[in-house]
Amino acid sequence: MKLLVVGSGGREHAIARKLLESPQVEQVFVAPGNDGMTLDGLEIVNIGISEHSALIDFAKSNDIAWTFIGPDDALAAGIVDDFNQAGLKAFGPTKLAAELEWSKDFAKEIMVKYGVPTAAYGTFSDFEEAKAYIEKQGAPIVVKADGLALGKGVVVAETVEQAVEAAREMLLDNKFGNSGARVVIEEFLDGEEFSLFALVNGDKFYILPTAQDHKRVYDGDKGPNTGGMGAYAPVPHLPQSVIDQSVDSIVKPVLDGMIREGRPYLGVLYAGLILTKDGPKVIEFNSRFGDPETQIILPRLTSDFAQNITDILAGKEPDITWLDAGVTLGVVVASDGYPLAYEKGVALPEKTDGDIITYYAGAKFAENSKALLSNGGRVYMLVTTADSVKAAQDKIYKKLAQQETAGLFYRHDIGSKAL
Repeated sequence: MKLLVVGSGGREHAIARKLLESPQVEQVFVAPGNDGMTLDGLEIVNIGISEHSALIDFAKSNDIAWTFIGPDDALAAGIVDDFNQAGLKAFGPTKLAAELEWSKDFAKEIMVKYGVPTAAYGTFSDFEEAKAYIEKQGAPIVVKADGLALGKGVVVAETVEQAVEAAREMLLDNKFGNSGARVVIEEFLDGEEFSLFALVNGDKFYILPTAQDHKRVYDGDKGPNTGGMGAYAPVPHLPQSVIDQSVDSIVKPVLDGMIREGRPYLGVLYAGLILTKDGPKVIEFNSRFGDPETQIILPRLTSDFAQNITDILAGKEPDITWLDAGVTLGVVVASDGYPLAYEKGVALPEKTDGDIITYYAGAKFAENSKALLSNGGRVYMLVTTADSVKAAQDKIYKKLAQQETAGLFYRHDIGSKAL
């Protein structure tokens, strides 16, 4: 069969590469993809994620069995609804179901209604009201743009002044456009963060290995939030009892609640959780795979990913199997200046082979050449599997030290929380 993946980043590279491993899969197309993906035999298609009609036409004319939707903004724009209305299968939630991600206020309402543990909060569109709430609650406190902001619309403020300034930038200065027209202001939760993913069809769901992302741009969790600078899976110091509790108190009630709300969920549910002294609580929900967690979770999958998704779409019980030993770890290499202004066109090292995988997020061939150049904030990611976090770190950082990374940078402590 032939499959289509919608998106262009490292997440989509990992999804498409894993799908292509299936003996049942003849071709995997990625729209719009990036040039680095072609080095793994993937075929990129010059159609943007917002061009739903063109994507539907492509899927029909190329006999695509089903389409995997990667990015949050495509889901929020109703791409799955459009595919379904055209009689095509797509793996991802409808626009109404994806509101769990594209409106933090909606997600909070669902959690409160169905008894899911999360931080106390208030939602505001008026700056003066938001300021008064912040001053009453004190700091530390968290200010979030209600809508999608490419992983950058969250400010963990250590002082009241920082929180008020964040609210001002979102509500008055329009820093995130319509996404910040409302803000959700949350109680700061103290504890260890982890990511829990599930493949879902209605009330049936299948839990993936836990992962831990590193959002801050610099070593030691310093600097602004990014889309993610690296990750590892599973989280070795997280007991199974915490995962079981998370499933029972968070995943099940949310999915049941979505059915009751008339928004049954299909696709990947990503719960960003924090283990507090009172147990696991929700920081956020995403309606798709995370990036960079996808790149370190999917290499641990030992079953046929294409068959697994085919079965879930058909309402059948999938046979999903995972590596049961070792740790998979990955480090993102980004352009100097990211997540703020950055240069493009930096020459990239050769693609790694063997037991270190290269996933490309922002890469483009030089004109009239097969030399890869940087073309985004996050550029590529090196991923490996080893017996322990330390062994995986040693392999990745040894390889990175051998690469020419002028004009690029990376964190040097991915996975160190597990040591």
